[in-house]
Amino acid sequence: MLVAFSVAPQGSGDSVAEAVARAVTVVRDSGLPNRTDAMFTTLEGEWEECLDVVRRACEAAGEGATRVSLVLKADIRPGRTGELDAKVERLERAIQGQAEGQAS
Repeated sequence: MLVAFSVAPQGSGDSVAEAVARAVTVVRDSGLPNRTDAMFTTLEGEWEECLDVVRRACEAAGEGATRVSLVLKADIRPGRTGELDAKVERLERAIQGQAEGQAS
């Protein structure tokens, strides 16, 4: 299962960088495969472990805030692992195939 999420505290000032850093630290310390970009953090694992990490990340981001906003998207594919990288690799192959098809 892949879970992409974004968490942000509200009511704690203009910058959320420190709060988001606390949340991302929870994810990285979880031991689950993960990747963070400018908009989302994605992690891979089983239901229970992913949702536990998301919950703890929300709690960490919410320290000192009056409210926390969470956006979550999940790709649930039982029996699949390594999809954090595999999905991107399939996409890149498809893009390359299209480019090669246009060059012919």
